Amino acid sequence: MSELATARATGALSPEELAALHAQHRPPGLFQRAARLVGLLLFFGLWELMSVVILPRIDPNLVTLMPPPTSVLAGAWELIQSGDLFKHFKASLQREAVAFLYASAAIPIGIVMGWSRTAQHLLEPVFEMLRPIPPIAWIPLAILWFGISDLQNQFIIFLGIFFPLLINTIAGVKNVEPNLIRAARCLGASELDVLVRVVFRAALPQIVTGVRVGLGVGWMALVAAELVGATSGLGWLISDARSVLRTDIILVGMISIGLAGLLIDQGLRWVAKKLLPWSLAMTR
Repeated sequence: MSELATARATGALSPEELAALHAQHRPPGLFQRAARLVGLLLFFGLWELMSVVILPRIDPNLVTLMPPPTSVLAGAWELIQSGDLFKHFKASLQREAVAFLYASAAIPIGIVMGWSRTAQHLLEPVFEMLRPIPPIAWIPLAILWFGISDLQNQFIIFLGIFFPLLINTIAGVKNVEPNLIRAARCLGASELDVLVRVVFRAALPQIVTGVRVGLGVGWMALVAAELVGATSGLGWLISDARSVLRTDIILVGMISIGLAGLLIDQGLRWVAKKLLPWSLAMTR
């Protein structure tokens, strides 16, 4: 049962508080959706005006550095027709997916560290020493270890995903309501049952948040890795377009990266709403 349904059934909230909770769960109305569309149209309209009218008056060469949206759209259509955009997008997405599978090891490790102080004291110094090192700083070493290959890129993405997922998993386990654990033990649950059926489920919203943050960081790390150590992918597409001064293709690659990140995050939020309907954080 969701928190909204629980509050309505138990009468735990005042009418004003219940109305505020309803407002939080209410889907965006027509006005809000129209406002979002207008904001996007204004943004692209100002961009077109600047590139077509203002920049040529300052210096005609500036249009090459900042092409209008219509030119970017034409460049995107060119890449779609040739199949290059889908090829590079697929390569980047595959690297992200494989690296996420490796980084998922952070979930059981984080559960053990959050549950056991001994495990936390044993592993925390190592992880806290490695965590501040940016994934980009590992690129030269990764190239020496793995060469210019998918494995090198997957290693960089793995580093970007692993630590946010680990930290959020530990925090999720530590923030589980102690009364839930006591109640499960009083009802005869074993420690394994408590860990799997109570702690893990209660920590799931925080773990999902870690997945969202980790995939975002991993996506950024992937593009950085592809810029210097790949022969395909959206990052490589941007780097290759820079070498021939195709700023429209550069912008197509950048917009594709942003759209891909948005779609991944929205997909995770949709899955979380379906799997965790009782979590207020996931239903907002």
